[in-house]
Amino acid sequence: MRKNYDLVVVGGGPSGITLAKRLGKKMTMAIVRPEENSMIYCAMPYVIENLIEEQKCFKSDSLVTDSGAELLHDEAVKVDFDKKMLVLKSKDILTYNKLVIATGAKPLIPGIPGVHLNGVMGFKTQQDLETIMAYVNNGLEKVVIVGAGAIGIELAQALKNKGLDVSLVDMASHVLPNIVGNEFARKAEEELIRNNIDLLLNTRVEKLIGKNSVDEVHLDTGEVIYLSDYAPCIGHQNTTIKGLVVFATGVVPELGFIANTPLKTGKQGIIVNEYMETNLKDIYAVGDCAQFNSYITGEVTGGKLATNAVPMARILADNLLGKKTIYKGFINGAATKVYNYFIGGTGLSVNEALSANFEVVKGYSQLTTQFPNMPGKKDLRMKLIADKKTLKIIGGQVLSGEPVTSLIDLISFAIQKQATVSDFIEISYASQPYQSFYPAGNIFVAAAEQIMEQMQ
Repeated sequence: MRKNYDLVVVGGGPSGITLAKRLGKKMTMAIVRPEENSMIYCAMPYVIENLIEEQKCFKSDSLVTDSGAELLHDEAVKVDFDKKMLVLKSKDILTYNKLVIATGAKPLIPGIPGVHLNGVMGFKTQQDLETIMAYVNNGLEKVVIVGAGAIGIELAQALKNKGLDVSLVDMASHVLPNIVGNEFARKAEEELIRNNIDLLLNTRVEKLIGKNSVDEVHLDTGEVIYLSDYAPCIGHQNTTIKGLVVFATGVVPELGFIANTPLKTGKQGIIVNEYMETNLKDIYAVGDCAQFNSYITGEVTGGKLATNAVPMARILADNLLGKKTIYKGFINGAATKVYNYFIGGTGLSVNEALSANFEVVKGYSQLTTQFPNMPGKKDLRMKLIADKKTLKIIGGQVLSGEPVTSLIDLISFAIQKQATVSDFIEISYASQPYQSFYPAGNIFVAAAEQIMEQMQ
């Protein structure tokens, strides 16, 4: 079958859905998605933990089809940019006026010996989720998770909750290295250790040993984690393993069908400008498969978050409708939960700022989430990071016993608006016994005032 569209989007994740909602009724449009379902990936650990059902991780296909776009459950295998022609796995051919590549990213599995063995996997897709659940439901006892970022930590908690023996390995000096610094990471580490998760930092996995499935995980410290000490487990597709090794070490752009084409790519994905245009006319890229810059430094940086993919798609939709709107770059606000603590960060960490040649000044504040005399109060801690030369806010981190995303969002907004430490001191805020500290104190003001004290 050959069919023509004004716009074809390859990828049905957050970017593809956003484009469908904004453009589906304004042009003939197709979304090509190979996966059975569009997943809410960050909710997958909570399915394993039985907090939510798997089906509640699926985005409804109606988000696309009700928009007026056509949803094609198929896979792009080849593209001819000159002929504006996309070949699908089904042998169908789509011709287009404009093409958007929104293929997302796939787990990064390092090229170390033994990664081909049964029981070694990433954690990103519906199949990954169902594979782990099958093993857990059939008696899996031991898992080694490589990568102590948000996904690795959330998966470790979920599997520990299911009664497994869990080791968490990371070559960084502290957990959540892309979200917070040492100070707040230490609290997260204490929680993991308190809950009997074996935490191995400053440690690299060198090789995996086994005949058919992984039996041993060899670390650069000389330590060996023996999975063979555990009982065999039969799980997904009748595969027998003695333990599971899950790599949660990040993702790389999914660029399979554009290999060996004139489309320019970098280490982080397809190179785009502020309009989401590639080097080829009428070809665009958005989301995790695209490479873009830090809002703060202007340099290429990682930003593979759904919260970046959606605004990139919004910008592209505007431009396809004739509005000249630009994307200004990644700020990378993110958050997670580690047992009793909610943790988040945004902008540059101190180390990132120093690497970008900023002279840094930082301020700390510690209050409570409610009036200190209220029975439900929780600790609330903040770190603000500013450029010492301009006193502009360039980063921030929050640790609390209650959710922190709204605080992280406000710091991100301050970065977007190039707010200064003085702006935070002058912030107008609300106060109420169940919802804040006393009127005499505010978490942002306190951190900003500490910075100003250092400057005097």
